[in-house]
Amino acid sequence: MLVQCPNCGQPIVVNGLGRKAFDIPVIKVYEFLQLLRSVQAAASELGCSRVYIYKVLKANGLSPMDIIRRSATKDNSLLHNEGLNNGR
Repeated sequence: MLVQCPNCGQPIVVNGLGRKAFDIPVIKVYEFLQLLRSVQAAASELGCSRVYIYKVLKANGLSPMDIIRRSATKDNSLLHNEGLNNGR
């Protein structure tokens, strides 16, 4: 990847910027939240941050509290009716 140097303005070749994305499917996040009933515990098990879990759920129109409440009643229709983005 070519980027422009902020000091001299010349193009510089850079091999990869930042950290690689986790790419954890939303179904896996959903299952861990149902099982553990805590965002912090699910994040620890999945090896990601709590913020990542919130972002994945928000991108799919879900919230952690919806999942945790539904897990108490064993209602999985939320996952199947939301039309999740290709299983993610």
